[in-house]
Amino acid sequence: MNRFLSGTTCNPWHNLAVEELLFDSPQQGVTLYLWQNRHTVVIGRNQNAWRECRTELLAKDGGRLARRTTGGGAVYHDLGNLNFTFVTPRGEYDLARQLSVILAAVRSLGVHARFTGRNDLVTDAGAKFSGNAFRFSREAGMHHGTLLVNVDMENLGKYLAPSPAKLAAKGVESVRARVCNLCEYGAHITVDSMRAAVVAAFAREYGAYETVSEAVFDPARLAAAEERHASWEWRMGATPAFNLTLETRFPWGGLELAFVLQNGVVQEARAWSDAMDEAFIRALPDALLGAPLTGAALAAAVQRLGGALAEDIAIWLETAQW
Repeated sequence: MNRFLSGTTCNPWHNLAVEELLFDSPQQGVTLYLWQNRHTVVIGRNQNAWRECRTELLAKDGGRLARRTTGGGAVYHDLGNLNFTFVTPRGEYDLARQLSVILAAVRSLGVHARFTGRNDLVTDAGAKFSGNAFRFSREAGMHHGTLLVNVDMENLGKYLAPSPAKLAAKGVESVRARVCNLCEYGAHITVDSMRAAVVAAFAREYGAYETVSEAVFDPARLAAAEERHASWEWRMGATPAFNLTLETRFPWGGLELAFVLQNGVVQEARAWSDAMDEAFIRALPDALLGAPLTGAALAAAVQRLGGALAEDIAIWLETAQW
């Protein structure tokens, strides 16, 4: 049976904990979860918090930093933003069908929209109003994203701090230049009307659904997941004094590698990236441990992971001047 769950709080750590429990215990059918965060920056699973967000300013202004379990880049959430999550058993995951729900909802409110690139929804003018990210296990698939309805664009530019290389790669001058609010297409587009449109589109695409509440979760598991999402260790991560940091950008995303060295050998490594393949980025540091600090050795270590991302990184490590 398909399910619909509406968030009950604007606390990002709680909302991401709810999402985590949905992913960890997928039910038959499709679950749609709609939720909102108040005054929050959410970074991707493998991003460096200090590089992506003006963390001290955000905290000083009463905001919260959260880290999600999917790849991709940093986003700003306030009550003008509506977040959606689809969770399905792995065999029922269908990105095109899930996206059709969101696109149908937006179009029903009079906005011509399409999916483009690796994870964006844009208007016919090419302005981005939604970023999407993905996660998979053997049992489940998850697809979630944002809908910018009436977000405070001044705050969006105030707290997000993407690298100049990232902006240059996208051919824009600022964070604000890349995005738009859907309310610009008519005063009738509000968070409430968008929520109703998404639920209606979900019913048209998937048929009957059951509305559920957070009572379906074990309270102790939910509390433990929220505590982890709120923790410094999860949100900020360990930050040793790295001896060397390397940074570049690929068509699939930016990459920053940092190394702690002893006698020219990698003793500790960290990787930060907005790449969509979060599992690969997570595996990258361990692959580099014990490698001598030469381009050829680092490249060979990365190539053992296999795949197109590994090939790109290996070529860069072997040929870059550093």
